[in-house]
Amino acid sequence: MDLLNTLVDKGLRRELPTREEALAVLATSDDELLDVVAAAGQVRRQWFGRRVKLNYLVNLKSGLCPEDCSYCSQRLGSKADILKYTWLKPDEASKAAAAGVAGGAKRVCLVASGRGPTDRDIARVSETIEAIKEQNEGVEVCACLGLLAEGQAERLRAAGADAYNHNLNTSEATYGDITSTHTYQDRVDTVTKAHGAGLSACSGLIAGMGESDADLVDVVFALRELDPDSVPVNFLIPFEGTPLAKEWNLTPQRCLRILAMTRFVCPDVEVRLAGGREVHLRSMQPLALHLVNSIFLGDYLTSEGQAGQADLDMIADAGFEVEGAGTTTLPRHRADALAASGCGTSPTGCGSHEDGACGSHEGGGCGPCGGHAAPEAPEQVPADQARTDLVSVRRRGAGTDLAPNA
Repeated sequence: MDLLNTLVDKGLRRELPTREEALAVLATSDDELLDVVAAAGQVRRQWFGRRVKLNYLVNLKSGLCPEDCSYCSQRLGSKADILKYTWLKPDEASKAAAAGVAGGAKRVCLVASGRGPTDRDIARVSETIEAIKEQNEGVEVCACLGLLAEGQAERLRAAGADAYNHNLNTSEATYGDITSTHTYQDRVDTVTKAHGAGLSACSGLIAGMGESDADLVDVVFALRELDPDSVPVNFLIPFEGTPLAKEWNLTPQRCLRILAMTRFVCPDVEVRLAGGREVHLRSMQPLALHLVNSIFLGDYLTSEGQAGQADLDMIADAGFEVEGAGTTTLPRHRADALAASGCGTSPTGCGSHEDGACGSHEGGGCGPCGGHAAPEAPEQVPADQARTDLVSVRRRGAGTDLAPNA
């Protein structure tokens, strides 16, 4: 297939595909799907081998957000029956983070709902970062706190943060359709602030909100222009009680094509399979490992993922290996450029937030060992019916007395 040969050649040279080529990937047929995965897999292996980086989410405070992001279970007016709690104390957050590190996570992503942090919040998160770093040698920490004001990224960097996550989520043209309380440009500005402060920038998207192929290509090309080190790809988790509860329009095949397109456009970047993978990819998750080089371990912010051990078994059974703490995630040319910019000792990206602040959307955290198994394939769903059977609200881990899923 000439298209795929061209895209592989470009990916191996870090050359940007054309918009037409990116759109053509999304338009391929199911009969061509394995060819698409194999082609994108060549690019993935060139820059990341067969390593899979594990990331772990800690939801520092849950719910009670003043923003109105339609996809988010923590949004203003949300009727989703999620956990709601205010800020975890630094020792509580550090204990939660340690569970993820013990499970193999290399990076801990600290997420807080809200428009953006106050200076007091920055001080609180800084204490948390210091506690995690002190108790977990070599761990990377990514903060995901919403829109940043001037000087806040620098303060997080000084506290030891390695990265900052803030997702673009969708194309600029359609951003106003999902959120009215802040703008697309607000998000771009926050990613730019993080980059400028020497933090590794992490920014991604949410697919499955009713967007077109052109919207998906637009947001991935915009991300390429911003040049984050990490691009989390989330698939909408349609929480009952949110405006997008009935948006069930993704198939496993569609998800794989979106991941492949992202890899072709961002060949040497950490592409993370984030919120919604269990719900939408289901038994096809192992194929996605040929496209991405990073996943979240265990649960998400307000929803449960599959058992942490099931994640590890999936990686091993598919012939991949968990990336060790002593291994640099990014290819050498990106790692060197990041080090020269003054970023931390662990150059990679982050990702997961429901209000779009962090890399694993879900609404999309952290979280007794075991968890629930990956959901079975959904039945045909009436247009006016939410799928409460496929979305399991997190009831363990951070903010609860139950052990997290790691």
